[in-house]
Parts: sequence; structure tokens; C-alpha cells
Amino acid sequence: MGGGSSIFTQQELSDYQELTYFTKKEIHHVFRRFESLAANNGKEVTKQTKLSHDDLFSLPELSVNPFQDRIVKVFSSSDDTKMSFEDFLDMMSVFSDNAPLSIKTEYAFRIYDFDEDDMIGRGDLHKVIDRLTGDQKLGESDMEQLIDSIMDEADLDNDDALSFAEFEHVATKNPEFMTSFRIRL
Repeated sequence: MGGGSSIFTQQELSDYQELTYFTKKEIHHVFRRFESLAANNGKEVTKQTKLSHDDLFSLPELSVNPFQDRIVKVFSSSDDTKMSFEDFLDMMSVFSDNAPLSIKTEYAFRIYDFDEDDMIGRGDLHKVIDRLTGDQKLGESDMEQLIDSIMDEADLDNDDALSFAEFEHVATKNPEFMTSFRIRL
């Protein structure tokens, strides 16, 4: 991006601005972050460059996130092993402070839906809790008690799984959700 020229055409910048929660300046900043992650390969970075999981996991905010693999999978549009700049831009946009709660909730649901059946079931909750507790794993009885408690609170139709509407209802009540679901530029 040297010499004052842009890697993007004005039309691309306008399109990206319309499709994300970023200004044109922020889009350039996101590209610089993308570029810095890809620079480890020693190759010239373009909009067509794809980042590997290892490249992405070097992003400080992802490196410490227990859901890093799920985040990358959900935002990688065509290839689970690589992420394009546009995928990266989408991810950064959803995790930005400007993204609305409804968008953040939609992606959080997809990240927590490990079996990708459009429901967050007991198995999904078990995996979420395991990842959140890290080395302090819960015993099976404590785990079942916690899952039962979550289902009692959130499973409004008593089908033993959380639909998106049920998940959204709970997430929007949690004031910490917006601040925990972000990556700063």
C-alpha cells in the first residue's frame, strides 16, 4: 500500500463500506491488519491472499479466544482451512464496536452451534462450557446441573434445545455480551 496509492478501487471501498460497519479509513486499517498477519509468509499480500488458521490465530484477540477455531470456521466462506480478505473484513466488522447487537447475536449463535443443526442443544452447551472453563473442567454432575439450569432459564418451548430466538432473548439481556464479542481495530 506504499506510495499513497490504494489497494482498493473507489467502487470496492464504497461496496465494502456499504456491506460492513466500517468507514473507508477503517477498511484500510483492517487490510493492514490482514497484511500483517499474512506477512509472515514472506509473500506479497493482495486482496486475493488467503490466511491459514495459524496466521489467523496469531491475531492477539483470537489467540486467547477459546472459540478461535469456531470463529474462523463460521467466517470462512468457501474454505474451512483458509480465510480471504473479504471473510476477514466480515469477521472484523461483526466484532467491531459499531456492529448491532442483532448481528453479534446471530454470529455468536452460529459459533456456539457446534453440530450446525440450527439449535444449541445439550451437547453444544457442554462444549461451550468446557471451553469457557478451560483447565477448571466441571465434573459431570456439575456440568449436567449447569446445563439443566441454562435450559430451565432459556428453553422457553421445553424442547431441550435453544433456538436462535431463545438464544437471542437471553443474549440481549446480558449487558456484558456486547463488550465480550468484539475485536478492536
